[in-house]
Parts: sequence; C-alpha cells; structure tokens
Amino acid sequence: MSALAARFQDELNLARKAQDKAHVLLLGTVLSEIKNREIELQRALVDEDVVEVLRKAIKRRRESVGMYEQAGRTELAAVERQEAEALAVWLPAAPSDDEVRAAVRAAIAAGATNIGAVMGKVMPAFKGRLDGTVINRIAREELGPPT
Repeated sequence: MSALAARFQDELNLARKAQDKAHVLLLGTVLSEIKNREIELQRALVDEDVVEVLRKAIKRRRESVGMYEQAGRTELAAVERQEAEALAVWLPAAPSDDEVRAAVRAAIAAGATNIGAVMGKVMPAFKGRLDGTVINRIAREELGPPT
C-alpha cells in the first residue's frame, strides 16, 4: 500500500471513531476505488497511481455537479461539490501556469507543431500533478489559431 493510500486508511479510521458518516462514506468509496485499481493493475500502487484515482474521482464528482445543476437538484450538486473539494485537499500542489507554459514552449521549440504533438511531449512531465485540460488550453494559446 502506498503512503498516500495508508494516510487515507488512517483518516478513515479517525472518521469512524468520530462517527462522521459523510466522511466515512467518502473515504471508504475512494479506498474501494484504490483497491479496485490495484486489482486492475495487478501490482501494489505507488502514490502517483493513487493520485490518478483521486483525480478521476474528483472529475466524476465535478461532472455530477453539472448534471445535478442542470436538473435543478442543487442540494445534490452541493454534496458532490463538497466531496470534490474534500478530495482535492489530498492532491499534490499543481504546477503554476508559468511552469506549464515553459514546458509547452520547449516542446514547440523542439519541433512540436500541432496540439497532439505538444500534448504528447508535455503530458508525461505533469502526469498525476495536473489535469490535461490545463495543458491543452495553454498549448492552444501558445500554438495560436489554426491556420
């Protein structure tokens, strides 16, 4: 078990002792997703794998917020938003836009002329630390309008 997954387990135990049902449910769900990912990969997870599971869980919750708000279910949207925020605390600090922009510029200088090539060169450097949409946005800004 990775150090991050072990911290999740410790936090779950504390939430159980405090009888914080919402926190127990959230942490238990994420731990279940972590264990499922471990089974899927057939190896012990490292912290980067756990961060990937967290990012997916946060993304799912943010998508749910949008759907609930469209349906007029603001109370459910609020719950999903709160869960996403609670999970985001566990993520490592994201790199700054300037750091990403420098990596994108370096990829373009190295010969990447389209969005796919830039993403292919830059994504591995930020895997597990940043959502691809941020890199995509900055890459599009740096490449300029399509010709």
